[in-house]
Amino acid sequence: MELVVQLESSRPDSPFPPPWSVVPTGGLWAARRGVSNRRKGQQSECQPAFPGRRAALSRGTLTGFHRLPEIVVRMEPSPAKPLTPRENRESPSRSSTDELRAWLAATGHPVAALTPLDGDVSPRRYSRLTLAVGTTAILATYPEEVGATCPRFLATTALLEGAGVRVPRVLAADCDKGAMLLEDLGPRTLADWALATRPPWSELTPYFADALAQARQIAALPPERVAELSPPLGRELLEKELRQTWDFFLVPRGLTGGDGGDAGDAGSPEAAALESLLAELCARLAADPAVPCHRDFMARNLMPLPDFSEPGGPGGRPRVGVLDHQDLRLGPPAYDLASLLNDTLFPTPEVEAAFLAELAPSPEARLRYHRAAAQRTLKAVGTYAAFARRGATRHLPLIPPTLGRCLGHLERLPEAAALVPRLARLWRDTIAGTAPAP
Repeated sequence: MELVVQLESSRPDSPFPPPWSVVPTGGLWAARRGVSNRRKGQQSECQPAFPGRRAALSRGTLTGFHRLPEIVVRMEPSPAKPLTPRENRESPSRSSTDELRAWLAATGHPVAALTPLDGDVSPRRYSRLTLAVGTTAILATYPEEVGATCPRFLATTALLEGAGVRVPRVLAADCDKGAMLLEDLGPRTLADWALATRPPWSELTPYFADALAQARQIAALPPERVAELSPPLGRELLEKELRQTWDFFLVPRGLTGGDGGDAGDAGSPEAAALESLLAELCARLAADPAVPCHRDFMARNLMPLPDFSEPGGPGGRPRVGVLDHQDLRLGPPAYDLASLLNDTLFPTPEVEAAFLAELAPSPEARLRYHRAAAQRTLKAVGTYAAFARRGATRHLPLIPPTLGRCLGHLERLPEAAALVPRLARLWRDTIAGTAPAP
């Protein structure tokens, strides 16, 4: 059973008209208009996710919150709808399999066999096709809800190919059908291969070096062309990413710095200090001159080349292909570097230091890197928690080391110095993987 919270204004000119939608997060109800509500007996406390203003909710009336009108809260039960991972849901493709086969044949790519590929929670679907000529290709299908992604992927492919970034070639596309045929770069991402075979970092480092060389090519793209593709990764979006972590992970597990309640006191001075730090972190990142960035530049979006079955095999120096680039946009200058070095495959301190000596040699550049890495890792923790809520749990083992990386980067930021010792104690069991489930 879940609760549906309907927030209604007593004034027709309310700047926040009803209805407000909320999502459950353990002991916290987070209103998507920016207000969180945690019940405490006859009284609940509310606060915006950022930057930390507070209000009191008692007997259904919200007062004192940034001059908002009174808001009546009415709760009623409704049946909960279980969320399932993408591979268990019915395909939302706008075209049937027969229609897609006919389209592929008409484009010169008749299909001999089709194998659906597993995924997480994205509505996009991928299948590996064996074509009649014996080669393979990847079929991507886009339901209407993400239909705008298809033409954007075509645009980012053309832009990246022109800059020399190794991305899968588009073999055929019809965005009206929600279908695209892509070059198959192999069966395993760099992350999948490394987690399965556990190679030493001396073997992985050349792949990371090639990836970072391509990241520099991405950063050198014409910013005016990239700006046309998607909104920038600025302060608002950076904060939105961390609000998900706050609502889905930190508060339900009592990790915000408060001392009371089964979900931690999200309205405590300690929690307010953490909110303030995260807001400052996002503001500092957004203040840096923006450059083109991939936005999800990580080992799970890189394909080892040139030999599919044995990375580093015959055919030349290790190279990677870059996947999932449709979110290309302007963002913090160290964001892609921070993403690669702090997601799934975590370099040794020596390897990380060698890359930073080349790519972030100045003290200012190091601070930019550590800020970007702190935001990125905390955002990733929230992403993994959100995936798990929707039935995709395979990333949950990444939460402890990723949160540990976040704390390590916060330790290097002067603005976080006062809060880090408390966070280290508060997050210790979670980082160690010994914290109980909420």
